[in-house]
This record gives sequence, C-alpha cells and structure tokens, in this order.
Amino acid sequence: MSGVTHSAAGPFGPVLPAVLDEAAHRCLVAGFDGTTAVPDTLKRLIDRGLGGVILFTRNIRDADQVRQLTDALRELRPDLLIAIDNEGGGIGHLVAAGAPEVPGSWALGVADDPALTAACAEALAGHLLSLGITASYAPVADVQSRPENPIVRTRAFGADPDLVSRHLRAWITATEARGVASCAKHFPGHGGTVTDSHHELAVDPRPHDRLDLAPFRAAVDAGVPMLMSAHVVFPALDPDRPATLSPRVLTELLRGDLGFEGVLVSDALEMKAIADRYGEAAGARLALAAGADQVIVAVPDLEVTLACRDAVLDALATGELAEERVTEAAERVRRLALRYAAPYRPGAVTGWDADAGLTAARRAVRSGRGTLPRPVTGAHVVDLFPPPHPALNWGGEDLLTEIRALDPTATGTAVAGEPAGAGAVVGEVARAAEGRPLVVAVCDAGLHPWQGRLRDGLLARRPDALLVSTGLPEPGDALCAYGRGRVNLRAVAEALTGRTT
Repeated sequence: MSGVTHSAAGPFGPVLPAVLDEAAHRCLVAGFDGTTAVPDTLKRLIDRGLGGVILFTRNIRDADQVRQLTDALRELRPDLLIAIDNEGGGIGHLVAAGAPEVPGSWALGVADDPALTAACAEALAGHLLSLGITASYAPVADVQSRPENPIVRTRAFGADPDLVSRHLRAWITATEARGVASCAKHFPGHGGTVTDSHHELAVDPRPHDRLDLAPFRAAVDAGVPMLMSAHVVFPALDPDRPATLSPRVLTELLRGDLGFEGVLVSDALEMKAIADRYGEAAGARLALAAGADQVIVAVPDLEVTLACRDAVLDALATGELAEERVTEAAERVRRLALRYAAPYRPGAVTGWDADAGLTAARRAVRSGRGTLPRPVTGAHVVDLFPPPHPALNWGGEDLLTEIRALDPTATGTAVAGEPAGAGAVVGEVARAAEGRPLVVAVCDAGLHPWQGRLRDGLLARRPDALLVSTGLPEPGDALCAYGRGRVNLRAVAEALTGRTT
C-alpha cells in the first residue's frame, strides 16, 4: 500500500496517510443491494479497508447463493466482517436460506429455561456460520419497561432485568461457542421509551438509578464482543445528545463504569432519530468522536456510506476528529476480525437442535384465563396485526395458515394493517363465522386502536369468540403466543386445534 491515499480532488476524499485512511474505513459497516455481484463502489470501499457489511433480506435468495456472496466478499478482503440482524422470532432475514425457526426473545423468557435459550441461539449461530456470516447483531438486551413502548416489546426477553440478564448470558455463551460474534443491543436501553427511534428521536426520562443497565453489565461480564448503541436521549446521563453521539454515555459510562473493551457499534445512522436531526454524515463523525468503534449505514444506497466516509476523513484532515480516537477504534475492529471474520467452511459446521425453537414456543404458550381452552375444529380465524415495520423483516407468517396446516376445514382471513370500513368487516366476519367457532387474534392492540375496535365489534356480535394475542398479552386472552415468529404461531395453532405437526 502506498504512503498516502488518492488526491483530494474528485470523490476520493482528502489526502491522509494510508494507514489512517484504512483505519477510517474500518470504522464503517455498509449495506448494499445485490445477491451475487458485489457493486463496484463497495469493492472500492473494501479495497480501502471497509470494516464490515450488513446483509438484509434484499441480499438473500437461498443458502447456496448466500455462501457464494460471502465467499465473493471475503475474496476481496479476508478480514471483512459479514453481519446480519438475527434475533429470531418474527425478525429474521434468512428465511429463504433455511434459517432455524426459533421464537422471539419474549417467548424464551416466558419459558425461562436458559438451556433452551442457548439451544435456540446455538442453532441460529450454527446456521450463520454455515453461510459464511460470522457476526450477529443480537441479542436484544433491552428491558421492556414501558407498556406503550412501540419497538422493543417481544424482542426483549422480558420486563425483569434479572430474567433478561440470565437469558442474555445463555445466548452470548452459546453464540460464542459457535465462533460467531454476538452483539447486545441497544445500550443503555430502549425499553423505557414511548418512541421508536427509527421514526424520531426517543427519550428515556428516568433517573440514572432507574435505568436498565443490569443486562448490559451481564453481557459485558459474559464476554460479549460487541455492543450496539441506542439513538435515545437519557437526560439523566446527557440531556443534549442521544446515546450514540454522547461521550458521557459511550466513553464514561460504557468504557469507564461498565469496563467494556469490545467493539461498540452504532445503530443504523439512517434512522430518523439521527438522520433528521444531524444527518447521517455528521452522525458518523459525532458517533466516532463520542466513542463508537463502527457506525452502520444500512441503506443500500452506497452514496450515503460515501458521504459518511468523507465526513470522517474530512474531520480527520482538519483535526476535528482525533487520529488517536479513530486508530483506537480501528484496532478494536481489527482484533474482532481476527477472532471472527474468517469462517469455518460449511462442511465443518456440525448440526444443531432443529426442534429447540418449536419446543420453546410450545412451552411459552399461556392462557390469560388460567387454563388453556378446549380444542376447536372448523374455526373461522381472523388474524389482525400491523403491517411490517419498514426496518425489520417479516416473513409473511399468519395464524390462519398455521391453523389450516393442522385443520384444513378452518376458514378466515389475515388482516395486515387497518382495513377500510371496519364496520363492514365485522359484518362480513360475523356472517362467515356463523355456526363455526370464532378465533380473533390481535397483535399489540393497545398500540393499534383499529385492532381493538375490530376485536370489540366482533365480541359484541360473538361473545363466545376465543381471543388470541400474538404480541404482549391483552385482557381476556384465551391464548398468548408472545411473538409472531412462525413457531410462535404454530404453537398457538396446536393449542387451539389440539393437533401437532
């Protein structure tokens, strides 16, 4: 490598020593479009030292294709970290690649068997390794502290910090045993907010001693190699900046008080909590200055990644961003890559417990009435749930499909998002369900009033209807799945029909 980078003229950024230019690139994680070919712009970033890429559903076609893609990326740079969000449950980008089916974290917390949580995490990690993916932005360490929280919910292991901590330890240890890097998120916690930071800046107003730091301490003690920051303002810690951009949170609290020595990665910079107030490019510079080691630019538009890269290079050139800070960050990323970037070959990956996820989901099913309802056949099923979150994958699962797989005589509909003419829908359902058992499923109806209106309208016509929750529990539930992963819905379908797959 030459002693300096390209000329400042054109798209290459300022002239910096080559080692510093490479260090700056190591601090970036980029999303991109494509399932086979690597975009030329991404190739140039990788050539200059890009630290990692993050895969999404848009990059996944099938298992063989993913292996070819990860091989092609590592041919360009063997120490490139290849990561993905892999929480399980209804959030999983690898369905088309044959991912193990596991429930979301809340169901694992309800089952409350750390060995079962470990088996689910180990299955996910083994599958990742078989695809050449060696970094997973999971598990969620947040505590679901506010009932009206719109984004954590069943992604968390629960509302009790001790329960969350013990399942975090199980997940992290099992993932590490597979040689995959786990990442506890979102430090110092997103569960105490009433706002989704994908959409706007979130605030947790609690005093310092009420924040949910215990799970993150547990993750650090368990040796988690990565932590992800939250785009959340904590006035008790720093009233002016979200955690991702706060030296008080990232350096003093996380590095100093908690003693974390691994790689600290930001949540995606294009989330509106950062992008709307600071812009992605300024967010990259400020996050690194505050103590982050890598920043994620998950959007596939590589021009956004280049803008973030250029902002970091410009800040280094002017002295606004200290060389020592970027060098320190890049060294942590380098050490992480030495441990995790080079995967085992797929043939060397031994099997995992493919049944652990369904076992956990079955053990998590609960009844709000104390006892499970008597099985029904030939039911009419109405499954109400919000449309997919724009940033979180959803594989199209619905309860009706799972019930019909066990009872082909079942009928019904899946309603994703508020329908036009709710009154007409109630009438249509009541007519279609005449003479049949009626099952009405909702997903976090307290956050989505349209679901509550439809549910209440149907109950007025059919007070004998069985109520199911596929999110957090609702009053009057006959059954609760604690998640919308396919195995969550399958377990509820089994309980409703009295049949198993």
